[in-house]
Amino acid sequence: MADRSLDSLSLPLEVRARLAELELELSEGDITQKGYEKKRSKLIGAYLPQPPAANGAAAVRCRLQHSEGATRRTLRTSNIGVCDIREAAARERAAPHSTAANRPLFYFRFGVDQALPQERRTPVTPSSSSRYHRRRSSGSRDERYRSDVHTEAVQAALAKHKERKMAVPMPSKRRSLVVQTSMDAYTPPDTSSGSEDEGSVQGDSQGTPTSSQGSINMEHWISQAIHGSTTSTTSSSSTQSGGSGAAHRLADVMAQTHIENHSAPPDVTTYTSEHSIQVERPQGSTARVAPKYGNAELMETGDGVPVSSRVSAKIQQLVNTLKRPKRPPLREFFVDDFEELLEVQQPDPNQPKPEGAQMLAMRGEQLGVVTNWPPSLEAALQRWGTISPKAPCLTTMDTNGKPLYILTYGKLWTRSMKVAYNILHKLGTKQEPMVRPGDRVALVFPNNDPAAFMVAFYGCLLAEVVPVPIEVPLTRKDAGSQQIGFLLGSCGVTVALTSDACHKGLPKSPTGEIPQFKGWPKLLWFVTESKHLSKPPRDWFPHIKDANNDTAYIEYKTCKDGSVLGVTVTRIALLTHCQALTQACGYTEAETIVNVLDFKKDVGLWHGILTSVMNMMHVISIPYSLMKVNPLSWIQKVCQYKAKVACVKSRDMHWALVAHRDQRDINLSSLRMLIVADGANPWSISSCDAFLNVFQSKGLRQEVICPCASSPEALTVAIRRPTDDSNQPPGRGVLSMHGLTYGVIRVDSEEKLSVLTVQDVGLVMPGAIMCAVKPDGVPQLCRTDEVGELCVCAMATGTSYYGLSGMTKNTFEVFPMTSSGAPISEYPFIRTGLLGFIGPGGLVFVVGKMDGLMVVSGRRHNADDIVATALAVEPMKFVYRGRIAVFSVSVLHDERIVIVAEQRPDSTEEDSFQWMSRVLQAIDSIHQVGVYCLALVPANTLPKTPLGGIHLSETKQLFLEGALHPCNVLMCPHTCVTNLPKPRQKQPEIGPASVMVGNLVSGKRIAQASGRDLGQIEDNDQARKFLFLSEVLQWRAQTTPDHVLYTLLNCRGTIANSLTCVQLHKRAEKIAVMLMERGHLQDGDHVALVYPPGIDLIAAFYGCLYAGCVPITVRPPHPQNIATTLPTVKMIVEVSRSACLMTTQLICKLLRSREAAAAVDVRTWPPILDTDDLPKKRPPQIYKPSNPDMLAYLDFSVSTTGMLAGVKMSHAATSAFCRSIKLQCELYPSREVAICLDPYCGLGFVLWCLCSVYSGHQSILIPPSELETTPALWLLAVSQYKVRDTFCSYSVMELCTKGLGSQTESLKQRGLDLSRVRTCVVVAEERPRIALTQSFSKLFKDLGLHPRAVSTSFGCRVNLAICLQGTSGPDPTTVYVDMRALRHDRVRLVERGSPHSLPLMESGKILPGVRIIIANPETKGPLGDSHLGEIWVHSAHNASGYFTIYGDESLQSDHFNSRLSFGDTQTIWARTGYLGFLRRTELTDANGERHDALYVVGALDEAMELRGMRYHPIDIETSVIRAHKSITECAVFTWTNLLVVVVELDGSEQEALDLVPLVTNVVLEEHYLIVGVVVVVDVGVIPINSRGEKQRMHLRDGFLADQLDPIYVAYNM
Repeated sequence: MADRSLDSLSLPLEVRARLAELELELSEGDITQKGYEKKRSKLIGAYLPQPPAANGAAAVRCRLQHSEGATRRTLRTSNIGVCDIREAAARERAAPHSTAANRPLFYFRFGVDQALPQERRTPVTPSSSSRYHRRRSSGSRDERYRSDVHTEAVQAALAKHKERKMAVPMPSKRRSLVVQTSMDAYTPPDTSSGSEDEGSVQGDSQGTPTSSQGSINMEHWISQAIHGSTTSTTSSSSTQSGGSGAAHRLADVMAQTHIENHSAPPDVTTYTSEHSIQVERPQGSTARVAPKYGNAELMETGDGVPVSSRVSAKIQQLVNTLKRPKRPPLREFFVDDFEELLEVQQPDPNQPKPEGAQMLAMRGEQLGVVTNWPPSLEAALQRWGTISPKAPCLTTMDTNGKPLYILTYGKLWTRSMKVAYNILHKLGTKQEPMVRPGDRVALVFPNNDPAAFMVAFYGCLLAEVVPVPIEVPLTRKDAGSQQIGFLLGSCGVTVALTSDACHKGLPKSPTGEIPQFKGWPKLLWFVTESKHLSKPPRDWFPHIKDANNDTAYIEYKTCKDGSVLGVTVTRIALLTHCQALTQACGYTEAETIVNVLDFKKDVGLWHGILTSVMNMMHVISIPYSLMKVNPLSWIQKVCQYKAKVACVKSRDMHWALVAHRDQRDINLSSLRMLIVADGANPWSISSCDAFLNVFQSKGLRQEVICPCASSPEALTVAIRRPTDDSNQPPGRGVLSMHGLTYGVIRVDSEEKLSVLTVQDVGLVMPGAIMCAVKPDGVPQLCRTDEVGELCVCAMATGTSYYGLSGMTKNTFEVFPMTSSGAPISEYPFIRTGLLGFIGPGGLVFVVGKMDGLMVVSGRRHNADDIVATALAVEPMKFVYRGRIAVFSVSVLHDERIVIVAEQRPDSTEEDSFQWMSRVLQAIDSIHQVGVYCLALVPANTLPKTPLGGIHLSETKQLFLEGALHPCNVLMCPHTCVTNLPKPRQKQPEIGPASVMVGNLVSGKRIAQASGRDLGQIEDNDQARKFLFLSEVLQWRAQTTPDHVLYTLLNCRGTIANSLTCVQLHKRAEKIAVMLMERGHLQDGDHVALVYPPGIDLIAAFYGCLYAGCVPITVRPPHPQNIATTLPTVKMIVEVSRSACLMTTQLICKLLRSREAAAAVDVRTWPPILDTDDLPKKRPPQIYKPSNPDMLAYLDFSVSTTGMLAGVKMSHAATSAFCRSIKLQCELYPSREVAICLDPYCGLGFVLWCLCSVYSGHQSILIPPSELETTPALWLLAVSQYKVRDTFCSYSVMELCTKGLGSQTESLKQRGLDLSRVRTCVVVAEERPRIALTQSFSKLFKDLGLHPRAVSTSFGCRVNLAICLQGTSGPDPTTVYVDMRALRHDRVRLVERGSPHSLPLMESGKILPGVRIIIANPETKGPLGDSHLGEIWVHSAHNASGYFTIYGDESLQSDHFNSRLSFGDTQTIWARTGYLGFLRRTELTDANGERHDALYVVGALDEAMELRGMRYHPIDIETSVIRAHKSITECAVFTWTNLLVVVVELDGSEQEALDLVPLVTNVVLEEHYLIVGVVVVVDVGVIPINSRGEKQRMHLRDGFLADQLDPIYVAYNM
């Protein structure tokens, strides 16, 4: 508080100056806070009054400031009125001719509090309570007009949040990704680490009514980076009623309670009051609790497996954070088609609305034509060049700040003539000159050569050609240079003028020619140096006319989207603009002006090249390169040349502040005008104020600072006039930021934190009329208290966008209308692209640009304002000023704000994360808007504009393409995205009877279908007369002993082994003897067969049948990966209760090896029999089962959800299965079938081991593992053996597609021919992967593969093959369904290519003897045609039940014997657990019926319930894989209702963070889901089983147990 009263002290000027310097030192980090306070108290100690003497009025004028930085409020005491009136009286005195026109006051228009907004300034220190700000010399201005009010607001907002902390999980990064390693980024603190700042209050406080709303409103999900930082991230616009008091009350309550942590994470999606607030344990007296890590907290995964890990603790933290109340929910919807309702923003009933009267257009003063003003600019040049040839026109500087060259008016005149003559007469031929008057030519000059530019520019004017000044292209792919090329092309430019040095510096080809730049037309480069030009003949003279409507020059303008337009300026506009500037700025002949701006365009061109020549002024040009070396150079030149005028940007003022310390002899008293070119920018005001603060003691007067507003279209829009009256303070005011977002001007609302302080940019230009119109829609005049787009009607403006008549009409030919619809003028106005209003006294205020406007949920935010808030968080310490970009991207029907900043090279991970969290919090508090994504990139990596600023559109492009390579990313979709569809409320199920009746009434048939009836088929099937496969084998061994059944190929494609009928029979007999004698097994004992894919496995299987044992095929452990593969083998052996284990000698050794002992307990293996050494005798008799329903074999498989399930196959089912496949595929002894499948379970096992014995065809066996070394093995075998039918898995197909993609030509030369293949079936237990099958078909079409040959099969645990594309029957069909309807369990067919369409391919034809029905999984009622439900199956080859299910004994028997609840209640069905639908097609089956196609959508187990809707992981994964070229694979799963997306990155680790925003965007856009966690891992981390299916649950458990070694883990807020 004491600091504030300083303002009432009369401190000597030098003390004030020293104080200002101290402040700056502190803000630059040159001295510590302690040092600052010490020096400061020393300086002012003598002037401090005794404590009790704070007088009433001072107290009133003072802002009350809460010591903790809470919301500030003005004291409302009874004498406040006096204070305001007194202030007003002081102002009245300050303005002697007090007319309403020039009074910079607002009280008569906006109520008592009169000021307008003002900007932000680099904060001096985070503790806003200990800060001193000197009052301007005018002495009577209220504290509120200080420009650093914003900084203080930011600091106060942050301080306010410091008290309520909630830990935000910090992203996890692999070490190689961290620039500066800081251990704490990876190892979150242990509970004992002693910092009391660490913890978080967890839980959701919905049920604690402590405030008027009935819930704790201080909940703003604030957070802190895990390591004792002051980080917080806020995202709530709820009113801050509870304040810190509520936090303390809560803390007291919590200190007394101790609530157990739930073992399973709570459900985030429901807000219930049952979740009590969780507290681990109070530390000392605080209720802040350190989060537990490591083994401190045990969690369980979905399958009840306990997991202890950092990851799960972080996710728990994220869950708790997300439970905070969000922004208020939005009401209504608009219908996106009709499937899903996206919320649409409804206007807030309390939003401020404009109430003022309709504004009047404001007219500038008359443009007084002075008699000696020249009739055109060329005439002026001619006059000065002939009458004062020695007068200096332009002085250029080298990089040491020494004058390099002085161009006099005489030289400018003669050289320009020379250039004009050469352009017109020396290019092309006499008959065909290349350039004629009116043609456009490019001017390509570097920023350090204004003299050459000036000569070329005036040369063009004299030659009457149109100069198009552009930037020097430094490389062929400069940011934005391609667009410049388009501009040149559209202007028809063929000649580029340039300087010698620049020409030498351009990139050259080896032959020395300048290459054509990307997107540029072919140019002739023409050097304008005098020595290269020929002298014009004596009699040649340029034609100097009065200014007319011909185009004088074209100035380029870069749009928001990066495109470049050319604004044409006519000669009369050019001249009038110079006259208006001369009058407004009071320019006189021979004045000296220092120009720091780019002289090729905008303010730098208008003042430094054009108006200066009209008035014979002397310009001192300071190049950007010199400013970089010596930021004070412009100030030194002002002193050295006693310049009257300087043209700068706020950046130049800021740089000067940073560097001015060591200068003693600076005197700025010569300046009568300091033009601030970007004075309309909200952050310029702080630079102006700080600059004045420091340089006032060096002779700078307050009234010298003249901000101006300009735009490429309207040229100078307004400029503050220089005055001699130092008593007239500039107009400024504090506007409510909240009001501005609705386009309404409200002065300084109650909520002092969110204000914008703006300064006026002076008055309308002489000879111009200005008004403000509504930014969108009809150009209707604004009200007086409304922000609109400023429009200008004047001579001195651009006239069109070159060559773009449509855009020109919308910008340059606007007729503003009154509310009644009448135009206010017959002359057109020009849109300036500036947002603002005209305040009292005709002062123009600009609050933003149309280009920087971001409309988020119906409220307008300005990019510059957001930049300013971000800079005010910790300016100079973390982000370089000016190296920050703010733009919006459109995601899910709304704009989303993205902030990209370059971080300093020395900042640690914690610094970055802390800064990011605080920025989010500050923007939320001050702008009440959430930031969608905040990305930090390494220093100097953002694309730059030629003068060093950030190239915004290019940055946005990189962000959207995933090429920005940030080093830190924080996404907050949970906070910002408020227009998601309402979570689906499950309707009470309609009874099954009603569904059936409904279907009958609407004429829909019940969805059921069947394959051919086995009883009806007459075929000469000899095998049918045997009940058991063992009998079929014996019969074949007798009748066709030498017929080859099996051929095994090795990796070279040659036959490794083969078996005839009799060989197989004899081998099986020997194995049976071995089982009985060595194994001492009884009938019905279980035997585990652990063999590699091959002949031994088949022999061992039939050996078991001969001995009466039950075989179980088990995949052998992988020798290179015993630790993970052996436990599965052990588990199957134990679960199947195998009495013995048969294998080869090699695997036998492996099972007993030391490595195996490390993975499992090898002592508990059952007896192991090695079949490499078989007995020589035959069994006494071959076992024959007494009943076909007895168990033939067990089929064990791990499902994609990580469940190990074994199903029982009876002898009857086995025979029926083989018969069904024989009929479908038309298999006979003369056929050959190539099989490239794993032979351990499902259809793969049946095709490998059983079908050949039953049907007698020859099976060519190709182990899929051999394809890893020779990918072409399978296809070469198919070609070589002229195979017509082949079976493979998705992983085999993928191997071929990826591995052989580039080799089709060489394979063709090797004679690979696939034209004989009629069926190529992918054996799968999932939805057909249509993209993979299609790319496989396309790739091998050239090798003769018929696209219709490729199809898929479908099987599951209860029935190993339900569908299989046979030889006869129609081709597989594809339909497109609406993905959004699918989430609601509905099928809606759409056209191919329509939005949200998902292609589904039929899963082959239903096998003979199989019946299918679609049933509702909940009610078990039958469903209609094309309705989504569970696929139920009835067939002779259904499995007869689970043997056991490991991990979940509750999977009841109803999987195998369910009945419909309505309709046909007699038939017993097996439930597949897969969702799908049947659809009757127009095609006919082999038996003449209409064909029913079955479409499989996905497994019920795998489907994720999110927001009440059902999502299939594959759909989300497909979208994610498309999002970026480096994503090779993706898997998704849910954890505590958060969606976790794991992506494999095939690229440099630097790309890892690019993927986070892209993944989040695509899932939001296409699936209306918010991703909770994005995990980026190396290629090959996502586990895939032998069928090529992703093991998502294994992945989930690995992630939660911290076993993935991810490159990056992002926790989206």
